[in-house]
Amino acid sequence: MNDLSLPKSFEVLEPLVASWALPTQNARQQKRISASKGELRAFYEAMLPRLEDILAYVDKYPLGELPPEAERLFCLALSLAEVAPHIELYGGNPKVPHSFDETRFVADHGALAV
Repeated sequence: MNDLSLPKSFEVLEPLVASWALPTQNARQQKRISASKGELRAFYEAMLPRLEDILAYVDKYPLGELPPEAERLFCLALSLAEVAPHIELYGGNPKVPHSFDETRFVADHGALAV
């Protein structure tokens, strides 16, 4: 993604786009696993208060027909879904505690990357 812009009311989240607006589940999982507890917490705290507005905004468009700036916003929301359990349930641990290596699961996206 060369353009890192978001819709006008979400510009404050633009610094997160390069790192967190990732187009595939595998990329989002890898980002989460490689992030520090502090990075996860900072992303979570920046995104969570805006989640309701984000979902209302992207819900105006059919899936697969999002304009590029809305797609970036949607990808940020998907990254939040990836990160939230690790903040809320696992004490900020970027990995799933007491489990086998989760990288063994590779999502098959078919024709749709998001």
